[in-house]
Amino acid sequence: MRPFDLQINGYHGVDFNHDSLEPEALHTACETLRHENLDGFLATVITDELDAMERRIRRIVDLRERDPLARELIAGIHVEGPFLNEKPGYAGAHPPQAMRPASREAMQRLLDAGDGLVRLVTLAPERDSGLAVTSWLAGQGIRVAAGHCDPDLDLLAAASDSGLTLFTHLGNGCPMQLHRHDNIIQRVLSLANRLWISFIPDGVHIPFHALKNYLKCAGFERAIFVTDAIAAAGLGPGLYTLGNQTIRIGDDLVARAADQSHFIGSTVTWTRIRCETGPALGLAAEDMELLCSRNPRRALGLLD
Repeated sequence: MRPFDLQINGYHGVDFNHDSLEPEALHTACETLRHENLDGFLATVITDELDAMERRIRRIVDLRERDPLARELIAGIHVEGPFLNEKPGYAGAHPPQAMRPASREAMQRLLDAGDGLVRLVTLAPERDSGLAVTSWLAGQGIRVAAGHCDPDLDLLAAASDSGLTLFTHLGNGCPMQLHRHDNIIQRVLSLANRLWISFIPDGVHIPFHALKNYLKCAGFERAIFVTDAIAAAGLGPGLYTLGNQTIRIGDDLVARAADQSHFIGSTVTWTRIRCETGPALGLAAEDMELLCSRNPRRALGLLD
């Protein structure tokens, strides 16, 4: 079974979050992903002002409808934001000035723009008063993930009771320095029997030795690999975009903010994950199939 990616912001020079996304560009990205042996993915739109997010979601929906390959590969849309924790470290690559408390009205605008294609929403439980948006989305069959957030353990557990089923790229979207015991990573791992947990397995976002430990805690039956790929994925050093941000990729192929304070997506490809990550972690073929293929589909309800 081929990989299925829950989080792709762009690929091979194409930025899904840019207002100039063109039909040929989307097709090129899909062709490249097919050559990477990908079977499907969620096109991911990140935090911006609501008008901009609506516009970009509509653009993806429209272009997908016109392209048979895009319809085949783009299984839906992942809306990551804008209901995230705006504090330094937790915000990550998402512009804090565009973040806002969760509301049904704002979320409905994004769902309407998606025309039935929004499959996954990442939000911060502490930005969702009464967990109202979480339970409302879950009631419609839309998967809800926590990410870029810092809820305490009781709130995270309550969110799980209200329909939260995933956690987005654990080990990232949080400050470099945390409380050594009571931190978001430990809280999520303590609920690993209730949550799907995704990881960016490039050896940069999480060193491989730490990822091994996380996988032991989460268990292969509940863990998911995602790329969180941006337009630089599959290409070399240079200048790329993610929405309104310009990103300089150096020789190490790591996407970092200009001040080096955080990563901005990933440049990892599925070929690299297959050739480098699996061997580095000592994963068997059946483990890789769970992490890359079966589990992401199960998390979306596409497999039992």
